[in-house]
Amino acid sequence: MSIYLGLGSNVGDRRAQLESALGALERRGVRIARVSPVVESPAMLPAGAPADWNLPFLNLVAECGTDAGPQQLLERVKAVEGDLGRAPAPRWAPRPIDIDILLWHGERIAGAALTVPHPGISSRPFVIAPLLALAPSLVVPDGAAKTVLEHARALPAHIPLWMGIVNLTPDSFSDGGVHTEWSTVDAAIEHMWNAGAQIVDLGAESTRPGAVPLTAAAELGRLLPMLERAAAKHARQLVRPRISVDTYHPETARRALEAGADVVNDVSGLTSPAMIELAAEHDADWIAMHQVTLPADPRRTLPPDADVCAEVERWLEGRLERWTRAGLDLDRILFDPGIGFGKDALQSLTLMRNLRRFHKYGLRCLVGHSRKSFMQSFGHRSMQDRDLATIGASLGLCAQGVDVLRVHDVPGHVAAYRGWAHVS
Repeated sequence: MSIYLGLGSNVGDRRAQLESALGALERRGVRIARVSPVVESPAMLPAGAPADWNLPFLNLVAECGTDAGPQQLLERVKAVEGDLGRAPAPRWAPRPIDIDILLWHGERIAGAALTVPHPGISSRPFVIAPLLALAPSLVVPDGAAKTVLEHARALPAHIPLWMGIVNLTPDSFSDGGVHTEWSTVDAAIEHMWNAGAQIVDLGAESTRPGAVPLTAAAELGRLLPMLERAAAKHARQLVRPRISVDTYHPETARRALEAGADVVNDVSGLTSPAMIELAAEHDADWIAMHQVTLPADPRRTLPPDADVCAEVERWLEGRLERWTRAGLDLDRILFDPGIGFGKDALQSLTLMRNLRRFHKYGLRCLVGHSRKSFMQSFGHRSMQDRDLATIGASLGLCAQGVDVLRVHDVPGHVAAYRGWAHVS
């Protein structure tokens, strides 16, 4: 078991404050094992709070170890807060740093100065969302005996992670040929990270309808130089974007993991024995997407009268059985229903309207719907219109508790979600 700390900041350079706090904790004997992605949330405010207190928080969860006892750790936490400029202030007032002991080795602690699990942990999306990225099946010892994922599914509001798309291809349907030099790739990653993306997905082979498949060697030639530079740039940071690679080639996935990738986005659905073996050897996250053909072939789809949800469920049940036999850690697997891959426009919409149906399988869910052709019947062909339609669909997916949304227009999505979250 581990100790989990929650960190938040809503004053000043919030990311820098979080990074500084993690470094200060390490210097005081706290071993940082893993750090979650950073999520933004509206401030919690009491009735009658001043309007200028309404500053959004950035939040993360750190999995830690320490030789200190609970009270000693609390004292060190308070010292770090003081060092970073937190002064006595009314409850819920803006603050440069806020550090809470959320969980302590699965134990329950009830003292005058410290209560663990932290009160309200299971009802706060800004705690559950980053904790979900670290430990979906962790049971919160608060009497309910529910996992983090179960708590996430029960919340009326769920904070998603945003995955920004960077295509390193000359033939992508959306932005082919834009990101072929490091300068543009670096700028795209920074732009998405600064806008609020937690994950950036690098893809070197187009899977659009009619695309020509690449060999693993050709894919690596495009991908590896960009990935290595991106990973090296952020190697010393605890608060950083996660780098995903979009590939179905096991050799590409292996080399990408060696180069520092955090996520493998396997559009073939984590089906090949070589990819499953690789997943069993690494603790990275893996995205498994349902599809019928790669690249997508509009002539090969599920029958129009098929129950698309039932078809995808049968596929997922078979995959789960195979992954379990292979000893994979299901905490590290995200399910992607594969919008547009082997489904017509109405089937894709049906899947998107019924994603709660897949919650029972105990996996986090990612949806990649951005700018796809299912919008043609109710939208225009311009990229701007597709982005607006995508944002509208994304807010509907947020309401269903989707965990990760893979999109092109990160700034537009984060801005729309921020407004939605403040009135939801």
